[in-house]
Amino acid sequence: MKDDALPSPIQSPLLSKQAGNAVKHGYFTRAGGVSEGIYRGLNVGLGSHDERSRVEENRARVSAWFGVEPQKLATVHQVHSPDVVIVDGSYDGTRATADALVTATPGLVIGVLSADCGPVLFADAEAGVVGAAHAGWKGALGGVLESTVDAMISLGARRERIVASLGPSISRRNYEVGSEFIQRFLEKDAGYEIFFFPSPREGHAMFDLPALTIKRLTEAGVTAENLDICTYADEERFFSYRRTTHRGEPDYGRQISAISIRER
Repeated sequence: MKDDALPSPIQSPLLSKQAGNAVKHGYFTRAGGVSEGIYRGLNVGLGSHDERSRVEENRARVSAWFGVEPQKLATVHQVHSPDVVIVDGSYDGTRATADALVTATPGLVIGVLSADCGPVLFADAEAGVVGAAHAGWKGALGGVLESTVDAMISLGARRERIVASLGPSISRRNYEVGSEFIQRFLEKDAGYEIFFFPSPREGHAMFDLPALTIKRLTEAGVTAENLDICTYADEERFFSYRRTTHRGEPDYGRQISAISIRER
């Protein structure tokens, strides 16, 4: 594989500053992949209808960027749950059903897939513990972020040292929701009305998922950052489930956000 064939992911200033050389991470875009058509670029979605060989090559390119073999890239079968799995050196490639991963094993890359939902990467560099969570509205509301923090703490991380960065996800300017959606949130917490803004359509509102995510992270006691990059608005770099839905396309690709503790 040529070096120029490798992806070039986005970096988090917060993770880069706080974790330094102890951790390597990236929010991958569509760049650097081999998929074509509606999946053009670095589609890593095993659940998509893209050619399996292309998806596997894309995942191999992500692994290569981290300097590891493809079998060292751990992901999960995501179902918008609050569930998290802890993975270690015994990881055999099986994708557990969950929406977050945590590890304290150097050289093992953990990642979550997204196409509008919020990918959140976590690190406590001093403890050598990292996490990755897939936080759509259901996961964020259900507690996937808090579950990830708790799992990290169980491996030796300390809440006050954990930093978390929300990567590319759909912004409130492109996330219109209906009245039933709004009511579901207000029944959970009336204070959540702060995440809804006027919409041009009656009975609808624009929903600020990134703000909800950052609030939940901050209330969980960790230092959090929002990269403020909208997947819906940037078709050149990102896949978007909602954009695909609005266009009536048959399927969509997924990008990956991943993190690893460097081997010494």
